[in-house]
Amino acid sequence: MASPSRLSTTRAAVAHLKRADPVMRDVVARVGPCRLEVRGEGTHFDALARAILYQQLSGKAAATIHGRVRDRFGGRDPSPAELLQCPDEDLRACGVSRQKLGYLRDLAAHAADGRLPLDDVHALDDEAVVAALTAVKGVGRWTEQMFLMFRLGRPDVLPELDLGVQKGVQLAYGLRTLPTPKRLQAIGARWAPYRSVGSWYMWRVLEL
Repeated sequence: MASPSRLSTTRAAVAHLKRADPVMRDVVARVGPCRLEVRGEGTHFDALARAILYQQLSGKAAATIHGRVRDRFGGRDPSPAELLQCPDEDLRACGVSRQKLGYLRDLAAHAADGRLPLDDVHALDDEAVVAALTAVKGVGRWTEQMFLMFRLGRPDVLPELDLGVQKGVQLAYGLRTLPTPKRLQAIGARWAPYRSVGSWYMWRVLEL
């Protein structure tokens, strides 16, 4: 359940979007209340490892692999040290590709030796979080933005490279083609400082 402060922020965000953008006002009326939720279970390391496993896979396939990895560690997510100590063949047997295995080990190494300050990442501003995550192999702009939105609960993130958001904008704004990242940023500028909520509504447009 969302905290009272988060509910208050969400209400303020929706009110702003409706005032700032007539198209968004119509979208909110059709979709209904915002149900954007932050994933608070587990650790920040767990969230990033999960994001790497889910890259470029269907949700079902990724969930299967993620479940096998958890089973390998007794039904829970491994710590950075445990992941580093786990033999390659064990993780490969779970369905982890060689490329993602390298990404996971690099993430674990950065977390284990302190180069990635996961214990303090919530205190960093968005740009500092992105700078810290960029040093990890396999963690690109999309993963960084998903971490900011759904793990840290940052309110003003616009994932301009996300195909779902692009398609939602195309439908909502009646565009003939998918918007380029630059055009999407221009459209989303009026949603600031609540672009995360605006993006959530664009995903929901695809479900209407």
